[in-house]
Amino acid sequence: MNLVESYRDDLKLIEKPWTGCWIGMTLLVLVLLPWFSSAHWVYLGTLIFIVAVGIMGQNLLIGYTGQISLGQAGFLAIGAFTFGHLAKLGIPVGLALLAAGLMAAFFGVLVGFPSLRLKGPYLAIVTLGFGIAVYQTFTSFEVLSGGRMGLVVPKFPALFGFSREVSMYYFALLLGLTFTLVTYNLVSSYLGRAFVAIRDNDIAAEVLGVNLTNYKLLSFAISSFYTGIHGAMFGMFMGFIEPQMFNFSESLIIFVAVVIGGLASVEGAIFGAAFVILIPQIFSGYREFVPVIFGVTVVLIMIFEPLGLAGRWFKIRLYYRNWPFR
Repeated sequence: MNLVESYRDDLKLIEKPWTGCWIGMTLLVLVLLPWFSSAHWVYLGTLIFIVAVGIMGQNLLIGYTGQISLGQAGFLAIGAFTFGHLAKLGIPVGLALLAAGLMAAFFGVLVGFPSLRLKGPYLAIVTLGFGIAVYQTFTSFEVLSGGRMGLVVPKFPALFGFSREVSMYYFALLLGLTFTLVTYNLVSSYLGRAFVAIRDNDIAAEVLGVNLTNYKLLSFAISSFYTGIHGAMFGMFMGFIEPQMFNFSESLIIFVAVVIGGLASVEGAIFGAAFVILIPQIFSGYREFVPVIFGVTVVLIMIFEPLGLAGRWFKIRLYYRNWPFR
């Protein structure tokens, strides 16, 4: 393998020409998917792009910063209901999405304060409590959630002669690609390296000049912003939201997706999103076995492939890159 000769080389998204080829072919397939597939695949593709954004945010927090959170469902709910109320007031989609992300980021900073003194399972319990508190709040106050009837969210409009579903697909694809590129650049920057330093050894990171308070809170804010956007897009995609859609199981699904996709991997977020969306579809006739499949897969991943599906994909690429010398 070639050694990285400069910092500029280390920041390259596409290192080899053949890498650019398969990335370009993948993007071409995704762009043309609505033209050659059924509406069901367009639906699944849109859902994968939306979920991938939230999983990237969770991966930044857990995989890169080492801060365990089990309260992502709370940030999902905050983003979704914030977007829903603003959209009903006629606020443009872009501004409503931004406001939903910023609202989730604000609460992310508040939840991040315990991370300054807690870590590991203790921090996980605090974030779990936050998620449950948000769920109970939206359940109890009808003015926030619409009560038992839920909240109707205006769907994404039909654009450029496409149907509403196809327009939403392309919008989710564009937003997913944007967040992917932003995340790649973020983890390669000084900010991302500070996150990794905190994850590996926070005391050593502080000695080297990393401000633990600022970067831990920033990690929670960025992660929550991603999750708020995820929740807002999900609400817009479904056209209807109610508190039961954001219970503790949603936090577990996101956590499972991060582990199975691959910790500290941008590609892993995409693989994890595809896994948690497609597996229930494949086993739609045996829905009761889906949690079992998730649990068994997590155990197998942790034992045999700690880097997740992204790690396995890297090994496959490395195998063919070095073939026949291996």
